Amino acid sequence: MNSLNGYEIILASGSPRRKSFFKEMGLDFKNKVIPVNEDFPTGLNGVEIASHITRKKIVPFLNIVKEKQIIITADTIVWHENKFMGKPKNESEAKDMLKKLSNSTHEVITAVGFLQKQKLEIIHEVSKVTFRKISNLEIEKYIKSGLPFDKAGSYGIQDFFGTNNITHIEGSYTNVIGLPVAQVYEKINEIVDQN
Repeated sequence: MNSLNGYEIILASGSPRRKSFFKEMGLDFKNKVIPVNEDFPTGLNGVEIASHITRKKIVPFLNIVKEKQIIITADTIVWHENKFMGKPKNESEAKDMLKKLSNSTHEVITAVGFLQKQKLEIIHEVSKVTFRKISNLEIEKYIKSGLPFDKAGSYGIQDFFGTNNITHIEGSYTNVIGLPVAQVYEKINEIVDQN
């Protein structure tokens, strides 16, 4: 993307992985985070949860977005056996999540919001991830590394734990890290080109 056609992109995310992806896309962008409570109503399913939280992250920007700005928010969740998995609050929760993910397939869902002055669009991407059977010792070692605690489902596909234990991925790899890069790049191009 050589030109953003006069657009300013603001990534409203504190995730170092998302910031890194935006740099890799070669986009000029600013980073601005307004923290929100990431709770959601009971009864929502996987895609609905990610979309709901993404929308909540957009709300603080609704009255300050300017012409020719695109404010981008995102939320990634793990959806396993019709249950939500967010970031673990402690070691016990991380251990519980990883034991459940062992020897099974789950969905990683990322919703991404694109706010413009007159328009809000939310897209989502679903990837399916399969883990082999993982021993308690391997889980304990990973938890002791401290790596699971800022990640939905208590794991990072890019960490040694993901590299060693994931046997199959269906869908976007970058989505599992926290941003469906190709889909986001395409949407930004679409917005910039049509205006």
